[in-house]
Amino acid sequence: MLVIQQTSQLIDECDHCVARFWQMREEERTPDFFAEVKPHADQIHQLLTNWQQEANQWITRNQPKYMHPQQIATVVESMEQFVVQSFYKETSKKRFLDAIHSVSYTLKSFERLVKESEGHVIEKTND
Repeated sequence: MLVIQQTSQLIDECDHCVARFWQMREEERTPDFFAEVKPHADQIHQLLTNWQQEANQWITRNQPKYMHPQQIATVVESMEQFVVQSFYKETSKKRFLDAIHSVSYTLKSFERLVKESEGHVIEKTND
């Protein structure tokens, strides 16, 4: 299912952002915005846009008890910010890491819900 693959890519991107954040602090350099930051941010923005649409459709179809479109919108907004922030050593460490932790938690919860619902569909068809 597409939404699971997209969610997994976003979870991986959270990990990459943390690694990039520490690497940029270690290297103590400022990236070239148009050569490094913008192309990566544009790529993630496209993934987030597609994922948000798929995730909201999934929520509408499945009506999970503890996942709502507002949480999906919050993930998109936060990720768009911290993906760019991960390139800059001046970024506030606590705020950055807290944002990633929050987004990762929501993404993993969403991924679990989607996988569980697929498991129930498979069980029903095998009966």
